[in-house]
Amino acid sequence: MSHYRRIACLSTESVETLYALGAEDCIAGISGFTVRPPRARTEKPKISGFSSSKLERILAVEPDLAIGFCNLQADICRDLALAGIEVHLFNQRDVAGILRMVRVLAALVDRQPSGEQLVSELQAHIDAVRQRAAQWQRRPVIYFEEWNEPLMSGIGWAAEMITLAGGTDAFPELSIHQSAKQRIIADPQEVVRRAPDIIIGSWCGKKFQPDSVRNRPGWDAIPALQNNMLFEIKSPDILSPGPSAITEGLAQISAIVAQWQQRVVGITP
Repeated sequence: MSHYRRIACLSTESVETLYALGAEDCIAGISGFTVRPPRARTEKPKISGFSSSKLERILAVEPDLAIGFCNLQADICRDLALAGIEVHLFNQRDVAGILRMVRVLAALVDRQPSGEQLVSELQAHIDAVRQRAAQWQRRPVIYFEEWNEPLMSGIGWAAEMITLAGGTDAFPELSIHQSAKQRIIADPQEVVRRAPDIIIGSWCGKKFQPDSVRNRPGWDAIPALQNNMLFEIKSPDILSPGPSAITEGLAQISAIVAQWQQRVVGITP
């Protein structure tokens, strides 16, 4: 056997990537949070949550490899290793890490040419967004809200994508932290003080409520709300560090910045 044939995917981006590589036959089970591609939800057994997983359900699909993501899945990966399963725990936190993850997964399933093809397509998306941003003189300050109770600023790759798309992250000192707890904004008035030009809501796993943002005390002074520059990017489009974070998430941030340039600065892209 030259490559793994029964892979337990404990997070969504590995499912999405294996399908994109044409290697879906190697997937033995998927995360219950998987949304891409939609057919994966009907074709593959759901074997895990994200931070909660039952060992027996994963072992029941007889994997020869389990793929996890980040420290929140470290415990289940350890348990799988103790049960004799090979494990690969990804921890990509930036755009380069997403591309590296694609290459590594392609190698694990012996699909290197497909991997290089996918990486070059994703790189073309990144380059196009960067080129579009280069034409603008002004960079809007963007507050990316990943959670509302408590307020939580965006994760590393989301902040990097804001920069790529021609914006400035409102909370750069928070986005460098991997842990969600370290990205909490204790005082909501701090967002008012930073006066973001654009607010993007992407509440991890639940629907964004723009009216609740508009009704926060003192927030009517924020330029983003005065100019009606409040947007949602659905969490599966940006908070899973796989190909769709680039093809969907980055593309949406770029379109939002273009809208701001047009509406507020008066530049037609």
